[in-house]
Amino acid sequence: MSKTVLIIDDEPAIREMIAIALEMADFNVLEAGNAQQGHALIVDEKPDMILLDWMLPGTSGIELAHRLKREETTREIPIILLTAKGEEDNKIQGLESGADDYITKPFSPRELVARLKAVLRRTTPKGIEETVEVMGLALDPASHRVTAHGQALDIGPTEYRLLQFFMTHQERAYTRTQLLDQVWGGNVYVEERTVDVHIRRLRKALGDDHQHLVQTVRGTGYRFSIRA
Repeated sequence: MSKTVLIIDDEPAIREMIAIALEMADFNVLEAGNAQQGHALIVDEKPDMILLDWMLPGTSGIELAHRLKREETTREIPIILLTAKGEEDNKIQGLESGADDYITKPFSPRELVARLKAVLRRTTPKGIEETVEVMGLALDPASHRVTAHGQALDIGPTEYRLLQFFMTHQERAYTRTQLLDQVWGGNVYVEERTVDVHIRRLRKALGDDHQHLVQTVRGTGYRFSIRA
């Protein structure tokens, strides 16, 4: 599946130049002209990467980067800052804001695409593009299959997304609201008890050998853990 990249830049000509280069490299492209539009798209669309201009009208790119890295649902989205500022202290400030890379204008489209691919390779955890395995339970994103000790499991699409999130975010408790945001998306409105229904289905699909990995955390929600 093609990765989705959000370009946040207030100059339409630059957005168009970047968009053409990314589409030729088989990326899906979203565009925003300011931080507010960009943040709304991030919440609704959950892009795989953000290309963020330093100098934006109103809220700056640096301020938006700080905000995204503070928020639970967006902190793991990689960011490349685009800026005309070339001094070393500005580069350090950009990286300290949480950006994963920094590219100075003017830049060639080929360089941008190469840097973008490098950041995606570096920041993509196992279970998103590579198989992740826990105690004989294996999730293969390439084939969209889940197996237990080599035997295929019958698992629904929502349960698959839940398991994929759990297996790539192990040993941490998540509330039902956080799971709704991460698995269903911030622009989908469903009740919290929907999570409980799909957790039950997931445990049933995992069977006796692995259902214990999806644990209820009283007063909080759920976690995926190999510990009792």
